[in-house]
Amino acid sequence: MQLEKIDRIKYLVELLNRASRAYYAQDQEIMDNREYDGLYDELAALEKETGVVLANSPTMNVGYEAVEELPKERHGAPMLSLDKTKSREELRDWLQGKAGVMSWKLDGLTVVLTYRGGRLEKAVTRGNGEIGEVVTNNARTFVNLPLVIGFQGELVVRGEAVIRYSDFERINQEIGDEEAKYKNPRNLCSGSVRQLNNEITAKRSVRFYAYTLVAAEGADFGNSVEAQFSFLQGQGFETVEHYLVTEEDLVDRVGFFEKKVDGYDIPSDGLVLTYEDIAYGLSLGRTAKFPRHSIAFKWADELRETTLREIEWSASRTGLINPVAIFEPVELEGTTVSRASVHNISILRGLRLGLGDRITVYKANMIIPQIAENLTGSDTVEIPRVCPVCGGSTQIRQVNDVQSLYCTNEKCPAKQIKAFTLFVSRDAMNIDGLSEATLEKFVDRGFIHEFADLFHLDRHEQEIVEMEGFGEKSYRNLMESIDRARNTTLPRVIYGLGIANIGAANAKMLCRYFGHDLKKLQEADVESLSAIEGVGEVIATAFVNYMQDPDNMQRLESLMQELQIEIPKVEEGSRILDGLSFVVTGSLVHFASRSDLKDMIESKGGKVTGSVTSKTTCLINNDLTSSSSKNKKARELEIPILSEADFLKRYGIEV
Repeated sequence: MQLEKIDRIKYLVELLNRASRAYYAQDQEIMDNREYDGLYDELAALEKETGVVLANSPTMNVGYEAVEELPKERHGAPMLSLDKTKSREELRDWLQGKAGVMSWKLDGLTVVLTYRGGRLEKAVTRGNGEIGEVVTNNARTFVNLPLVIGFQGELVVRGEAVIRYSDFERINQEIGDEEAKYKNPRNLCSGSVRQLNNEITAKRSVRFYAYTLVAAEGADFGNSVEAQFSFLQGQGFETVEHYLVTEEDLVDRVGFFEKKVDGYDIPSDGLVLTYEDIAYGLSLGRTAKFPRHSIAFKWADELRETTLREIEWSASRTGLINPVAIFEPVELEGTTVSRASVHNISILRGLRLGLGDRITVYKANMIIPQIAENLTGSDTVEIPRVCPVCGGSTQIRQVNDVQSLYCTNEKCPAKQIKAFTLFVSRDAMNIDGLSEATLEKFVDRGFIHEFADLFHLDRHEQEIVEMEGFGEKSYRNLMESIDRARNTTLPRVIYGLGIANIGAANAKMLCRYFGHDLKKLQEADVESLSAIEGVGEVIATAFVNYMQDPDNMQRLESLMQELQIEIPKVEEGSRILDGLSFVVTGSLVHFASRSDLKDMIESKGGKVTGSVTSKTTCLINNDLTSSSSKNKKARELEIPILSEADFLKRYGIEV
């Protein structure tokens, strides 16, 4: 009955709005005043009865407001991406005999809504998954969003803001200049939702489709995702189209969606499959990147044929010069693509590329543009003998059968700018407000020559404030971010130095091995570093060469004078796993990912390896009866197999 009343509300809102547009904008009358008033009164009564009021209801008066900037807010829990597959069989096997809920994967902008006391209180974009932008005023103008709902407890719902193809085409038709027309609905939607003036958002006909109920205070859904969808519909939300599926009918249901996709008015780039059993899905935990309760299905790679225009040579902080293919723009997976990395000289020669060649392109993993095939194969691209940035000589070097091009000039500006870009990145010093373009300006003006100079940008306050794109507020924000970065950890510093082959994980491992003692790290030789599991001679040699270079030593000493290094506290008795070796496999319950469990073991002195040997203390696997190769090997060698709980209990570890 509630759903029928909400459907009636939606019908009346659409009808009354159509009547208003006809009367005020088109000088037409599709109903008389008495009929309009009667329907308006019916709508108001239904809204009062159900507790649901839509944003575009004639009974609402959504005020317009412009802001100077969109505030940012950290999500309560990281919003992870979904693992993906293109195989119907893999999708079916993923269910493991359980029921699932299949729905569209919409292609717009993810927004998280929070309601309290039955009213919309907050709307935040996904952002980078950890921090999003607050767009509450803009969300109030979404065409179909309920601003008032019957549920009075705290409600958090996640969904996709989209612009339908029909609305997208209408908006583009109103633009006379072909060059000014919007490229696709997804980009238009993202720009519309993140506007500083919500009057502009209101004109773009943005719609919201709920796909996940994050929290509903005090509500019980009987452990059912389908029941959550029904609840959301009962509160006035439009949800993504969804169906219950089993292993038996899953492939047919994928086919059903596939037949609809071409004519579907809402932008979609695939499907989502979620376990119907909420508790089971949550019990699977997550990896470092993906939750295990859901998986995305993507349609087969789109291939587009186009013409190669040129090869651009892009220099990096290590001196590596990567070839990048520039081609006639094509639409791929809903976005316009005109360039793709060719990665190295070996791949360039293998593709036999030449300007004017006809090539096919696709998106690897539905994200990264790649060249699939060269249909012409003229093989006429010449390898540059000089660096495109500094004009220094280039050299082709071969490592493990792969040929790559390098700039041999140690003072190449590209190396400098890229090095600063890495240094200020999130996993390194995490300094906001220093894009690569800004760093390039600072380098050009002589503000920064080495890492330590970043902590003395206050010497150039007046010049920075007067730079285009800056101002007093931007300058203050930058200085605050730099001051915060002074308090950091040694792994962040080591990673930020940009030593070849030293990523964030390797930096943590090396610092942990040497007790977070920089002096010991600097004095380490190739032999001692190579003996560390997971390092090897290549990484060890690069690290030692960097640390023994006199210029690098001087720059590092200057940098360390600007920093306060936080040394991890080692509690008494905390190294209870000293000398013990473990192997971790399977899904986890107590830890978000295997890497989290690995970090914990290593913090207590233990070691985690990838294979079971006679030196393994125990194999950690929640599936004790698994027939996996690791379980078989452990049984052969009579190595104990422990569940997470048993492992934690045996060693007295609390999490």
